[in-house]
This record gives sequence, C-alpha cells and structure tokens, in this order.
Amino acid sequence: MSVGSNMAASAASRELFTEGVRAVLHTWPVLQIAVDNGFGGVYGQQKADWMVDVVQQYFHDNADLQPCEVEDYLSDLMDQEFDTVVEDGSLPQVSVRLLQLFSQWQQGALQQLKHTISTLTQNQNHRATVTAPPTQEESSNDEAQVMEVDSSGPSVSSSRPRPPQDEEEEDGWTLVRKKK
Repeated sequence: MSVGSNMAASAASRELFTEGVRAVLHTWPVLQIAVDNGFGGVYGQQKADWMVDVVQQYFHDNADLQPCEVEDYLSDLMDQEFDTVVEDGSLPQVSVRLLQLFSQWQQGALQQLKHTISTLTQNQNHRATVTAPPTQEESSNDEAQVMEVDSSGPSVSSSRPRPPQDEEEEDGWTLVRKKK
C-alpha cells in the first residue's frame, strides 16, 4: 500500500515541478512576446505549452545540469520553434530560476516550491498590465507623425527670395532653374 501512495506522491510532486516550469516560462517576456506576435506560427500557444513539457523532461533526463546547459537548451528551443534569438540577457535568469525550482523539488521542499510558483503566477498578471505593446506602438507612431509634419513644413513654405535664373555655383557649374 505504501508503494502505491509513494508513487502517487511522486507523480503529484513531479506535476508540481511541471507547474513551476510553466510559471517560469509563461512569465518569461521573450516567450510571451513570441506567442503574442505569432512568431511560432498559428500554433504558438501550443508550442509554448509543449515547451513546458520538454523542459521539465529535460531536467528529469539529465543529472547535475549547469546554468549554461539550460540556457543553450532554451535558446535552441526558442530558435527552432519560434524563430527567435534571445539577446535580451534573460536566458541566464530563466535558467537559474528553473534550476532553483528543480533543486527545491529534488530536496522535497514542496511548500517552498508552491510559494515560488504562487509568487511567479502573481507576477504574471502584473507584467501583463505593465507592458502594453499597443500603447508604446501608438506613442512611437505619434512621434513619427509629428516628426514628419515638422520636417515637411519648411520645404512647403519657402519664404526666401528666389535666386537669379542662371546662377554660377562655386565649383564652376551653372544652375539652371525651370521657368514658371
């Protein structure tokens, strides 16, 4: 009887680690942006969910992982599945966070693991409201429109007197203007 309950506890704790991986990956801005903007194609969200499974399996299949190994694995997944090269410096942070979660899981610190997951999922909602790409895009378009108006203004209304019809330039060329 204890063998069956031990296996059930093991499966439940493994599922808890999977939830931790999901929390880390779904709060990773790079992955959020890739999914939101369709970098992974039509099935971007399914790819993100699949990534959770393969990342947690990667931890279970490999003993004594180093942060650089996890970084390389995540980088390869993002490149292959989302055509995204991660250059924002977040890979080391995500890798270390995943390693910490796995360490908590291995040590049986399940309450600490639950707390970490809870903190991450609370941050997920907070991040989604803070970074609103459409607002930033609209403001940059407004700036561009203002710049376009400002730059085209002087060329339209020229108040300088017209130079003589044929004017010899400093380099010896003669400037010929069209008559109106």
